[in-house]
Amino acid sequence: MRTKVYVLSAFTKNGEGGNPAGVVLDTKDLTEKDMQVIASTLGFSETAFIFPSINSDYKIRYFTPNEEVDVCGHATVATFSLLAQSRIVHPGIYTTETKAGVLHVQNDENHMIFLQQNPPSFLEILPSKDIIGSLRINEDQLMPNMPIQIVSTGLRDIIVPVKSLKDLLEIDPDMEGITKISKKYNVTGYHLFTLETLHDSTAHCRNFAPLYDIPEESATGTSNAALACYLVKYNDKKKSRERERTFTFEQGYSMNSSSEITVNVSVHLSDIIYVQVGGSASTFQEKWIDI
Repeated sequence: MRTKVYVLSAFTKNGEGGNPAGVVLDTKDLTEKDMQVIASTLGFSETAFIFPSINSDYKIRYFTPNEEVDVCGHATVATFSLLAQSRIVHPGIYTTETKAGVLHVQNDENHMIFLQQNPPSFLEILPSKDIIGSLRINEDQLMPNMPIQIVSTGLRDIIVPVKSLKDLLEIDPDMEGITKISKKYNVTGYHLFTLETLHDSTAHCRNFAPLYDIPEESATGTSNAALACYLVKYNDKKKSRERERTFTFEQGYSMNSSSEITVNVSVHLSDIIYVQVGGSASTFQEKWIDI
């Protein structure tokens, strides 16, 4: 059986870079095993499969090269950009059923796709010893007064604050060590950031998820949504009780795939009440896979 797969890069910057994802529209004859074979054959960090939904506009399942995951930001951006480019959807808000719950996706007039995230969960604060060992860095290369913490807006990630851009770009991690710690704490991977940036951005980021066969990822939606919430909690210089915040993150530069991710956060009475992550995507290409 041959299956058509659409390939797009999400979170592009000026039409370039971004993070590639596969999207499959015709899923009616696919088994779960078929979907895993397609995702493994493509080799992208995630491939999205679109289904009809009883309770939502769409249902999406997400597969890495080795297993299914609950949700994926960049694959969702790719999916709805494909639907918009194909004129299946128009500017507006759509509901999407995922294993992380029913989420809202906004297709705006500027061809940006925004995905609603769950409110943040601030979980374990981790000792630095294990983390710096797996990153092959020293304690003094971490940002002071900011914790290493597991944060989730849909997927659990370890947020790691690094002091300088130079230190962040020079990190050559121990992937086996990251895999062991990811298993230990039941997380997707590490999301590293520094507040030193190359452009007019909030932070520069790198993401490692070798547990899911993703040594490094050039653009991550859910991780950056978690990071934005982390920055509201630990680095918020605007102390008003009600406010809207927009964060812009740069990622993928160490992979020669420059990416830009935007996160909008709404705060009311010191609580984060709404999070959405979004960006642009490339023009789609078509590919056929035999399964």
